Amino acid sequence: MLSRAAELDGNAYDTLGAAAEMLDAKHPLAATLLRRAMIEDTLDGGKSKRYRHAARHLSDCASAAPQVGDFGGFPDHAAFAAQLKKRHGRKYGFWQLAGD
Repeated sequence: MLSRAAELDGNAYDTLGAAAEMLDAKHPLAATLLRRAMIEDTLDGGKSKRYRHAARHLSDCASAAPQVGDFGGFPDHAAFAAQLKKRHGRKYGFWQLAGD
């Protein structure tokens, strides 16, 4: 899964959300990558009805970051959040829900 993370369809939020929950305990990096795909799909597509879910996913990613430890070739949580802010900083509704 990790080697094919770029191929994840973040629009498949029902499937990815359930999978992320199942992976949380033993595979926090995989769960984080699933959530990131959903966040990016939401923001890239300007899907404002999903902002609340995306904000929750971002919070879940922040909570999981200490358990991940080694992000391998993927950006750590702070870097990922900074990239999101740079690309989607004007999506004020999302950032308000995300607590920024």
